Amino acid sequence: MKVVVQRVKYANVKVDGKTVGEIEKGFLVLIGIKQGDNKEQADYLSKKVCNLRVFTDENDKMNLSLKDVKGKLLIVSQFTLYGNCEDGNRPSFIEAARPEEAIPLYEYFCKQCEERGIEVQKGIFGADMKVELLNDGPVTIIIEK
Repeated sequence: MKVVVQRVKYANVKVDGKTVGEIEKGFLVLIGIKQGDNKEQADYLSKKVCNLRVFTDENDKMNLSLKDVKGKLLIVSQFTLYGNCEDGNRPSFIEAARPEEAIPLYEYFCKQCEERGIEVQKGIFGADMKVELLNDGPVTIIIEK
């Protein structure tokens, strides 16, 4: 399981021109789930994301978490995080989990973040989504478990 965490001033996701998820200050989290991933990995990553200290404190040091700044999460599934480009120029997505395996883990990850006291907005799994964001910093962290 892999997450790309972007610290944002705002982010939103649209499907068919309609906004389905939107946040102001917080993290846009792109999550990729590969075959064989499990709840233990989702627990680990949700804890990491929710406690990640990359917001600046009064001394301009990255020392504050989402809770400290009352930030929110916009979580968007992205199977292309497991695109393998080693052979040729067309990525292979064979490692990405099929929807019947990935959807329950995606929902579980989102629920774990909510249970940690963070407001969560989501994209729509498997939909053609348009994501807009203003990356703050820019700060982008990739975490894989």
